[in-house]
Amino acid sequence: MCRGARGQWKVRILLVDDEVELTEPLGRVLSREGYAIDVAYDGFEGSKLVSQGIYDLLILDWMLPQMSGLEICQQLRSQGKNTPVLFLTAKDSLDDRVIGLDSGADDYLVKPFELPELLARVRALLRRSGAIDNNNSQRLRFGTLELDLDNQLAYRHGRLIELSEKECKLLAYFMRHAGKLLTHGQIHQHLWTEHKPPSSNVLAALIRLLRRKIEVKGEITLIHTVYGKGYRFGEES
Repeated sequence: MCRGARGQWKVRILLVDDEVELTEPLGRVLSREGYAIDVAYDGFEGSKLVSQGIYDLLILDWMLPQMSGLEICQQLRSQGKNTPVLFLTAKDSLDDRVIGLDSGADDYLVKPFELPELLARVRALLRRSGAIDNNNSQRLRFGTLELDLDNQLAYRHGRLIELSEKECKLLAYFMRHAGKLLTHGQIHQHLWTEHKPPSSNVLAALIRLLRRKIEVKGEITLIHTVYGKGYRFGEES
């Protein structure tokens, strides 16, 4: 692991895949999940990073230029390292899966795959290896912001933030839909599912309270107003 925001240890993942259209968005998603990500686009560079760094998980494409993911995995195991390995590959036959697992891989995901499944497999491998705590399943992370849903607490730059039930529910909704425009209607429906939604002023007041708590002076703004439509959560240029 590497030391991240607030001095806590962050899980470190190496992603090796020569498909730029896959690695770039996947790297962003994994970073948004709170992991520290290194990316390589060929087997030689991936092998070099593996030898130089300490990773909690390797995500390897099977077919890579210069050196295959299979060879990287075999090399890793020959050195006695038990770092979890997740293969991403278009090879979907039973024989291919057996070869991948016999080479030392811990899991196997066939392309194309659904992102939620990949993230679930990443979490499972990290829990199995002890890189993350099983009790962290109710935590959300975005950049320097971490939300503990069980205890209605948030953390940002070492600062403890106490939240009301509605503030916690709203922040979780934002974090799970980062980068997307959430309309006033969508937010009302999510927060007040069992009752008639209050006036728009109530939502605006709730947004103001939440902003004051998670965005103090000098910190990057995370909740952005889209006038006449709703709000967008995330870092904007």
